[in-house]
Amino acid sequence: MADHDAIVVGSGVNGLACAALLAKAGWNVCLLERNDWFGGAIRTAEITEPGFRHDVFSAWHPLWVGGAAHAQLGEDLARHGLEYLNTDIPTATLFPDGESAFLLRTADANAAELDRHHAGDGDAWRALLADFFPDADLAFGVLGTELWSRHGAALALKAVRRHGRRGAADFAGRLLVSARDWLESAFASERAHGLLAPWVLHTGLGPDAAASGYMAQVIAVAVQEGGMPIPRGGGAKLADALVSYIREQGGACETGVHVERVSSGGVRTADGRNLTAERGVICNVTPTQLYGELLDGLADRARGFRYGRGEMQIHFALSEPPEWHGDERLGQTAIVHVTPGLDGVSRAVNEAERGLLPAEATIVVGQPLTMDPSRAPEGKGILWIQLQELPWRVKGDAAAGLDVGDGTWTEELRERYADRIQARLAQQIPNLESSILARTVLSPADLWSANINLVQGDPYGGSLALDQNFLWRAPHRTPVSGVWHVGASTHPGPGLGGGSGALVAAQLLEEPLTKRIAARFRR
Repeated sequence: MADHDAIVVGSGVNGLACAALLAKAGWNVCLLERNDWFGGAIRTAEITEPGFRHDVFSAWHPLWVGGAAHAQLGEDLARHGLEYLNTDIPTATLFPDGESAFLLRTADANAAELDRHHAGDGDAWRALLADFFPDADLAFGVLGTELWSRHGAALALKAVRRHGRRGAADFAGRLLVSARDWLESAFASERAHGLLAPWVLHTGLGPDAAASGYMAQVIAVAVQEGGMPIPRGGGAKLADALVSYIREQGGACETGVHVERVSSGGVRTADGRNLTAERGVICNVTPTQLYGELLDGLADRARGFRYGRGEMQIHFALSEPPEWHGDERLGQTAIVHVTPGLDGVSRAVNEAERGLLPAEATIVVGQPLTMDPSRAPEGKGILWIQLQELPWRVKGDAAAGLDVGDGTWTEELRERYADRIQARLAQQIPNLESSILARTVLSPADLWSANINLVQGDPYGGSLALDQNFLWRAPHRTPVSGVWHVGASTHPGPGLGGGSGALVAAQLLEEPLTKRIAARFRR
């Protein structure tokens, strides 16, 4: 007999979700993680000062709370200590002139906010929702369906039946529009453009990329409807609850285990163990790791896979809460984007993709204490900073102010670029520099060193260019029978939602075709 029904390699959110869903169905599951924590890019730690609990990598969970895995596991995870907190002010953009625009939690509030910047944009927002919601099942279905399957075919057939062949083709075409084209045609105000454009960065795209308009619409609607939830106590509470639930169901979860080889029947670990799986091995890794290291003789399958822009994280522990210039709501907002707007985001993406340090990067400022005071000592402050427009190999500085040396991410380059970001933030947060107790910066090189899946500091599992997106993302089924692939490199792509883990679990739990046909004949 095999040791387990299924073995999951890697404990990112997709591996954890898949393992938990299989365990819920009664499978004997074994989860193996090479790091000393569960969660992959989910980690909460005191990396600045004692008592300051930072989400070191990912931090915000709207995709998880709105996803299929949470729908099936939410009540179970709540029993294991997972509690979500939310806000009525999920996000805003702060512009260089001190003006700001907000995305709020109701259609009326958002229409009023957009009308504040340009009369008529509120009606444009209502028109977006009126167009989006009747086809929300199709729009979200693209991200929640195994596209190369009968379920994907059924989704396409639903679109044809609803809209006709021409209408379905037009719907598919709208999925490929860029954020720039959508925003500039839908809204008159540059404030509206600047409010929504930065969100495409969180999908691994830029505002001029194919499908970025679709992703911007999906995120905008999702934020209005779902807010910006976070777990009380830190993002790691999600990983902790998933591991606790898997163990409750009889599963095994181990850290510090390096899997060297994977086959249709199981895995071999670096410490000499051979663990067998009767029904499947699920790998939450990148294509280059899966095909170049874990599976024999398949390195060519990942040779052309491309990784995207790098990321930097900056974590501040503050002696007091940040005091923002301008609208008082900024201090109550979960995520503030600091950018000149649509053109600023586009310019920074272009500079990064040409190998340059952006002169004016889009600064993502996360404020977890707006919802969860337990993350820091009373009266103190925390800022979570994300920069998503950085090159892996640095060819130069678009601002011509930094010596980039040989182009590698040295400690010196990392800290000097963080100084640039800090100086820009200090113009908008006057008490920032006087209140800094500690600062911890993670460059693209640091991120890759911390997590083998963050190749070249890319947090999104590979380029999301059209030829590596949707139907063309790395497939869940591998050429090796019984070996499956999940993670950000597979459909539906990046984001802390557990989408690919849920899709693979559903396929593993689905009755074989022969049984479905036999059951139909018995009716």
